[in-house]
Amino acid sequence: MEKDLEKNIDVITKDITSYIPHNIVEIVSGYAFSLVMALLVFIIGKWAVHKIVSLLGKVLRKVKGMDETLIRFLENIVYYALMIVVLLTALGKLGVETTSFLAILGAAGLAIGLALKDSLGNFASGVMIILFKPFKVGDLVTAAGVTGTITEVGIFNSIFLTGDNQKIIVPNGAITKGSITNVNANDTRRIDLVVGIGYNDDIKKAKDVLNTIIKSNEKVLLDKGTTVAVSELADYSVNFVVRVWVNTPDYWDVKFALTENIKITFDKEGISIPYPQQDVHHYNKI
Repeated sequence: MEKDLEKNIDVITKDITSYIPHNIVEIVSGYAFSLVMALLVFIIGKWAVHKIVSLLGKVLRKVKGMDETLIRFLENIVYYALMIVVLLTALGKLGVETTSFLAILGAAGLAIGLALKDSLGNFASGVMIILFKPFKVGDLVTAAGVTGTITEVGIFNSIFLTGDNQKIIVPNGAITKGSITNVNANDTRRIDLVVGIGYNDDIKKAKDVLNTIIKSNEKVLLDKGTTVAVSELADYSVNFVVRVWVNTPDYWDVKFALTENIKITFDKEGISIPYPQQDVHHYNKI
């Protein structure tokens, strides 16, 4: 009985050992060496990537006019791109075939790109806005059918604050697809007004009154020149064009003040501001 048991144990032992390579120590030591090398590549590579990204950030921040948002974005792009290279190199040290990983990565990138094409378009537009600076935070801008003060310029969206205190988030792609009007990009703006008087009124008197009103406003930049001239003989009025220059922050205050003073002064001077009489006659007949 004992002999049979010993015989069975010997058979089982031989079967098990037949599956164990004779050079098991060499194989284990080889994998251990590959693992150590992969870890060293990853650790050293990650350290090098941090140094490269840090150096890139320092160089970009020395460039005059370079936006901080764009710098951080470029740092992230370079970091992740280099870390992918480090990771693939480390896997290669383990004997992993990286070609298949590259194929999978390319296919995944294509799928993600198709799924997020609108977001990528907004992203590309955000980069263009940051690079070329058609506007900046604090500018009054009209774009994508929205008018408001820019409070934030992001990679994907820009935030507008309207005059009635509404916060509107506009995709950057919609902004760059159309025209962009930066209202206060320049230090000065020109106010254009059209003022009509009656055909029976004195043109010279009206012109003198308009010039007096303009000169009495301290915010008008007289040194940049003013224009008061007859621009049109309309159906019901003789129209003057009034053009003055002001500092951009004073635009609306001066425009409102001039409009009000023209009406008040014309009334005092007996100069009429006509309006179409056809509709009044029409309703009288009815």
